Amino acid sequence: MVQSVFYISLFLIFYAYIGYPVIVGLFVAIRRRNVVKRQYTPDVTVLLAAYNEERSIADTIRNKLELDYPSEHLEIIVISDGSTDGTDEIVKGFAADEVKLLRQEPRAGKTSALNMAIPQARGEIIVFSDANSLYDSQALKTLTSNFADPEVGYVTGKMIYVNPDGTMIGDGCSAYMKYENFLRGVETGLGSVVGVDGGIDAIRKNLYQPMNADQLPDFVQPLTVVEQGFRVVYEPGALLKEPSLTTASDEYRMRVRVTLRAFWALLDMRRMLFSRRNLLFSWQLWSHKVLRYLCFIPLVLLFVCNFALIAESPFFLWFFLLQSAAYVVALAASSLNEWGVDLKIVTFVRYFALLNLACAHAFWKFLLGRKMVVWTPRKG
Repeated sequence: MVQSVFYISLFLIFYAYIGYPVIVGLFVAIRRRNVVKRQYTPDVTVLLAAYNEERSIADTIRNKLELDYPSEHLEIIVISDGSTDGTDEIVKGFAADEVKLLRQEPRAGKTSALNMAIPQARGEIIVFSDANSLYDSQALKTLTSNFADPEVGYVTGKMIYVNPDGTMIGDGCSAYMKYENFLRGVETGLGSVVGVDGGIDAIRKNLYQPMNADQLPDFVQPLTVVEQGFRVVYEPGALLKEPSLTTASDEYRMRVRVTLRAFWALLDMRRMLFSRRNLLFSWQLWSHKVLRYLCFIPLVLLFVCNFALIAESPFFLWFFLLQSAAYVVALAASSLNEWGVDLKIVTFVRYFALLNLACAHAFWKFLLGRKMVVWTPRKG
């Protein structure tokens, strides 16, 4: 029995991070679903939800105004979510015909802000940007080219975390995003991606579904688009650069927040986990999201069962020593870095441990019924 739990746990961990991408890759190699792209410049509305973003909002707006996209087809709306600093005044400093300011009062969170702004947007395509998201000059053109394909309802771009100070957390975050972007590219060839980046997303306005205030927009909206029979695709040519978090505590809090909201989103959209109309996507959702978020469970079981099996064979002894060494490295990673030990494997192990610990913390909050609606500006 203990050995069975050990091997099942090992399989689930391997499958979640390696097996699933390999299987998707094999499917795509046999039959790839391409996106029919061409130059396409519909009316676009860029939405920026902001709370106390006076440090970055001006640069973000200027970045959007300078994008290589016809100005007559571009609308920018900033929704100030009860900001108490100079955010509103900075936005008002731009020409009214270039940037529209909406104020949400009292503060109710990003999701409510988007629900409020969508009916007032004139764009056929809605682009979601964070208040500190800086786009490549061709990002909008590259995003909209995918909407020339009538089967595409949602497009997500490529987020690149910039790590100017070379911190371990920044390196780990960057490596994780490279892995996620690779997986999104493969999933697009299968049909639709499961995870998107909220800082550079686009949706057909007529597919947008109003959400509850506590729901995670960049998780729920793609699922509703797939449910409506459209594809959610990844566009690696639409680039967004954001500063990575530099401390473990900031990264940990962010991961707990995002994962907690994802758990509630999965509960709200649980019908997609058992969709008879789209069994392929249900399998993707289980594999890419549910198993990944709950991977801390087989990780704990693997360690506990391995400890109980040490005396069974040299394999179990050496595997337990390997696991123990990995967790020791994760705990001692900061000290190792200070001592000049700069190995990618150390960074990877630490970030992997941080991610799964954050998922466990978020799951505990989820079981307690805790929800998170409002946010604070992201630290770089």
